[in-house]
Amino acid sequence: MEWLARMNATLDYIESNLCGEIDYGVLEKVACCSAHTFFKMFSYVADVSLSEYVRRRRLTLAALELQSGDVNVIDVAGKYGYESPVSFARAFQVLHGVTPTQAKKSGINLKAYPRISFQVSISGKEQMDYRIEKKDAFQVFGIEGIFKTDERGEPPRTPADLWADCHANGTVAKLDLDAGKLPGFVGKNLDSVHGICSYKEVSTGEFPYMICAFMGEDSQPHGYTVLDVPAHTWAIFPSGKFGWDNFDTVIESLYKRFFGEWLPTSQFEQVGGLDLEIYGGDEEFGYFELWFAVKKLDIFGNRAKQAELQAYFP
Repeated sequence: MEWLARMNATLDYIESNLCGEIDYGVLEKVACCSAHTFFKMFSYVADVSLSEYVRRRRLTLAALELQSGDVNVIDVAGKYGYESPVSFARAFQVLHGVTPTQAKKSGINLKAYPRISFQVSISGKEQMDYRIEKKDAFQVFGIEGIFKTDERGEPPRTPADLWADCHANGTVAKLDLDAGKLPGFVGKNLDSVHGICSYKEVSTGEFPYMICAFMGEDSQPHGYTVLDVPAHTWAIFPSGKFGWDNFDTVIESLYKRFFGEWLPTSQFEQVGGLDLEIYGGDEEFGYFELWFAVKKLDIFGNRAKQAELQAYFP
């Protein structure tokens, strides 16, 4: 299970740097994928964001240190990445329900969040419908945003915010008109406006997302960002029909099952985190397809890369 080995190796790196800075560049090398892709995989499989997991682990270790000896709160705060004892005390109390000073006393109830270890559990209860298709290179055009993977501090702007803004200001409606007829390789009875993610390299800790339309003979791409998508093999997962009120639940579930069930047990790996959200449906029922660019798993190549990265572990 090469996927599991990479996920657990990345957690080894994170665990060994809880008392320091987690370098996203190193994380990408250990995980053999972008930081954004790892963040996304982690959150769907673990049901918690990576930044929240790291916060819980650091505060778990901090509580153990406060209980185990005569240590200063300010030293523990600095060790686990807090710039001031005030911010440390606030975060500590939110998690544990007591202050760091109170945590030093005997008999105080504290919370522990153990290290996560990824495993695959296959129940076979629910089928997953998918198809593998090879597609030639194509173009899309639309409205692009660059978003931060880093979840520390204030909540970052997300692709959902871009969709909300573009619906509100009429940009999605205009893109729908400018899209023209869908190319034949996309499929029938689908909408004209879709989403594409992680299609190019950007700064570490960031990822690109575009609200897009497929380029066709009668498309009007002037004024939009145009993107060339190379030829790929795509793993395509249809949602089936659903009520629009359940959209968030359905799309989150399908992403979760791709990362948590299909990808770990297939002979494929995702290419650069590239995926498309292809939308359809009508006024009553929704429908979408998730397209993931994939390639056959290079077991020996990835193992060789990971062997070179042992220097990052203490």
